[in-house]
Amino acid sequence: MSELRRIMHIEDDPSIQEVARVALEIVGGFTVMSCASGAEGLENLEAFAPQLILLDVMMPGMDGPETLARLRHTDFAANLPVVFMTAKVQSQEIAEYHQLSAAGVIVKPFDPMTLADQIRSIWSQSHGEC
Repeated sequence: MSELRRIMHIEDDPSIQEVARVALEIVGGFTVMSCASGAEGLENLEAFAPQLILLDVMMPGMDGPETLARLRHTDFAANLPVVFMTAKVQSQEIAEYHQLSAAGVIVKPFDPMTLADQIRSIWSQSHGEC
């Protein structure tokens, strides 16, 4: 399994974008591209070539589930691990995210000090490791 290095974060809230970027780059050592919308993420997908996408569920315009559906129709991201970030974490909502092919769900508000470890854990699970 290759090591996770490149993460695309699609999030419409600039303050959450910044906290996640610092948590993932400074604490986690990842290279992160932040996108403010699903459309911007799709636009930059191949040029940035992420190994994993961190995706906000509730965004204006194209929301997370719709963005994920569009990602799955691209050659590049058809099988890419996508992790939803959301405050909507009722068990039926989490089940729906997994049915949409999400590799995992991270609850907002998240802990910046453990975000990178949560992502690494989901990455390992999505690659069949424990």
